[in-house]
Amino acid sequence: MSTRKASDGEDPLIESREDLLSVFVGGEKPKDRWRIGTEHEKFVFFEDSHRAPSYEERGGIHALLIGLTKYGWRPVYEGENIIALEGEDGNVSLEPAGQFELSGAPLDNLHQTCAETGRHLEQVKAIGEKLGIGYLGLGLWPDKRRDELPIMPKGRYDIMLRHMPRVGTMGLDMMLRTCTVQTNLDYASEADMVRKFRLSLALQPLATALFANSPFLEGKPNGFLSYRSHIWTDTDPHRTGMLPFVFEDGFGYERYADYMLDVPMYFAFRDGYVDAAGLSFRDFMDGKLPVLPGERPTIGDWQDHLSTAFPEVRLKSFLEMRGADGGPHDRICALPAFWVGLLYDDGALDAAWDLVKHWTIEDHHRIRADVPKLGLRAAGPRGRSLLDLAKIVLDIAADGLKARARLNGAGDDERGFLTPLREIVASGKTPAERLLDLYHGAWGGDISHVYRDARF
Repeated sequence: MSTRKASDGEDPLIESREDLLSVFVGGEKPKDRWRIGTEHEKFVFFEDSHRAPSYEERGGIHALLIGLTKYGWRPVYEGENIIALEGEDGNVSLEPAGQFELSGAPLDNLHQTCAETGRHLEQVKAIGEKLGIGYLGLGLWPDKRRDELPIMPKGRYDIMLRHMPRVGTMGLDMMLRTCTVQTNLDYASEADMVRKFRLSLALQPLATALFANSPFLEGKPNGFLSYRSHIWTDTDPHRTGMLPFVFEDGFGYERYADYMLDVPMYFAFRDGYVDAAGLSFRDFMDGKLPVLPGERPTIGDWQDHLSTAFPEVRLKSFLEMRGADGGPHDRICALPAFWVGLLYDDGALDAAWDLVKHWTIEDHHRIRADVPKLGLRAAGPRGRSLLDLAKIVLDIAADGLKARARLNGAGDDERGFLTPLREIVASGKTPAERLLDLYHGAWGGDISHVYRDARF
């Protein structure tokens, strides 16, 4: 989740509907300026006890943040607390229970973004060795109850923790017990955004299946392959889901803005977080927000609000792919490879759309509902399994990456980053199923082995 910094005082007021749309219009870029942003989270644990460290304790999350400053990262404060870092490789931030996130810089190619991930992991592991800290690459805490987890000192999280139980049964699990990998990608125009949004939303369940990596809850199998994905089905119906209106005629910036105006607020930022949970951004625009009477929102308020919806694909000034569980380094690199291959080449985009353009809204919802439990065994429309679909889609993504022709120093293009996904498809087993095989086999039902076999 994003980290808010104080305004520089030049944040313009929203004067018209066009101001709302300007955030989306401002994201338009010509193809030669399209970039790749990769975000990935990891669980932090003490090596000796497997306990999740708190922010303030000796050798805890604050110490980890301080340790990273030796690599040139600059602290970002909320009050007196360091709650993030910024640097050339993007931003390091904290999820609610101390999950550690890198929001990478916008980069030209996958060679760069995978190298960036590698640098970050080398740095956190080096500091972790000094602090007795390790990291897990999973989509869900495998053995922790909610009440065993710390809370990070960020104002927006206090608001969300209070609000989540009012609107769903698993919102606190989303905040405290999950990790994801995301890819943020650009678009050239409104029409290009629509094409990419529709395809990526249709195929987001396939990405969830390929990256499914959360089969344990509180020390035992939970009956799902991606329990993280299941959690989103009862987090908050006002701000999650498959967004069927994206597939309707006339979808574009205006329709997404209407959707976001209907999403209840969490907060406004005024030298700190003001609790506006459940209130209306439309009322805010009319100067009728009860917690800020007479005030009207700025562009920064609108950008904050855009970050508080969590559909499977999210639009800000770029598109965010949100379907994947957290995982190891090679799969962190594979996620942007999957989406860049499909979305950044017109031929690949057209070929992939031909596979899904006949899907109905009912198909989208059914596949989304089936994937958390069934993974690649879920059935697509017309009887084709997602495993069969994955083989075709990966070939299309590979063609798209080949056409991009972004080479490294050895002359290799970007197709190699798809290798972990090709191995998953060849085996027919998701990462979660491989972990379950270990649990029922070599681990002998002892979940503590996950700290050896799923660590970074």
